[in-house]
Amino acid sequence: MYQATTRQIVVTVMPVFLDEQSEPSEGRWIWAYRVEIENDGDVAVTLEQRYWHITDANGHVEEVSGPGVVGERPVILPGDSFTYTSGCPLPTPSGIMRGYYSMRSDGGEIFEVEIPAFSLDLPSDDRILN
Repeated sequence: MYQATTRQIVVTVMPVFLDEQSEPSEGRWIWAYRVEIENDGDVAVTLEQRYWHITDANGHVEEVSGPGVVGERPVILPGDSFTYTSGCPLPTPSGIMRGYYSMRSDGGEIFEVEIPAFSLDLPSDDRILN
C-alpha cells in the first residue's frame, strides 16, 4: 500500500497486476488500483478533478486529467471515506503513477491533494519505485 496525507485528507492506493487481462506478447500489461480517500478533517470536501502522471519503464510519460473519478464527483464528509477501483494499461512490464486530486471545501476553497507515487511491477519482480 502507498499513502499520502494532505490537509487531513488521506489517500491510500493498492495496485494489483491483472495477469488475465494482460497480453505481454502484444506489449500490453494491465494493472488495477484501488484508491481510498479518507476525510480526517472537520469540513466536507468534493473531489472536482483528477490528474495522473504515468511513466512506463522506458521513461515515456502520459498525463491524464479530467472531472471527478470513475464518473463521479464524490462529496466526502468529515470522518467518512470514498473508495473506487480503476485501471491502467502500460506498454512495458513496469511503471509508476502519481498525481493529485483537486478538492473543493464546503467554503469553496480549491486545493490539491497528493496521490502518492506507486509502483506498477510484476508480482514476480521485486517491488521498487522506478
